[in-house]
Amino acid sequence: MDPLTISFDRIAHREFLEHVDGFVCDSKTILDAWDIYSDEHTDLDGWPHDDHAYGLRKSQRDADTAEAFENIRSGARHLLATADAQLRSLPADAVQNRWGYQLGVLYSALDRLDALHEQWLRTRDGLPGGAGPGTAVFDDALAEHHAESWSYLDDWATHAQALGDIDSAARQTSSPLAPPPTAVPATGRITSVRR
Repeated sequence: MDPLTISFDRIAHREFLEHVDGFVCDSKTILDAWDIYSDEHTDLDGWPHDDHAYGLRKSQRDADTAEAFENIRSGARHLLATADAQLRSLPADAVQNRWGYQLGVLYSALDRLDALHEQWLRTRDGLPGGAGPGTAVFDDALAEHHAESWSYLDDWATHAQALGDIDSAARQTSSPLAPPPTAVPATGRITSVRR
């Protein structure tokens, strides 16, 4: 679908952007907690004191980040298409050079996340009967999926703020996807037009 022909619901778009802000904030909290844990549970060379406990905690980081992303997964393509269309409609002096690069990173990461999600669904469907959440075979497969997804989720946590930045720039200029505010005439003032 051509991003310029996407249907645009300003309220839904704002809600998606708020979810992105929430994901970025949650991801930062998750990563900060991980960094503290990692610093406290590794030696000076970065080797874990307890490999098993360290691996479990890392797996929790991955799962928590994946869960936080679920709030924006359904709107991610719309957000990217809208930001791409907005970026193309902005005047050159309103564009940050990094935005094009960041959108490219987000598109690539989302493509990989979608492919990994499809792979996870096939893996889950191929598990032996009775292998559901709480069983070792299921939990191990899910942990592996989260581990494979984590770097792409981190790309979203790192670069997704560009979506809001582009939207803000579009609202400050005349973009077809973010119309400028309408001017309200001052009350009690009459203007005439000379012809």
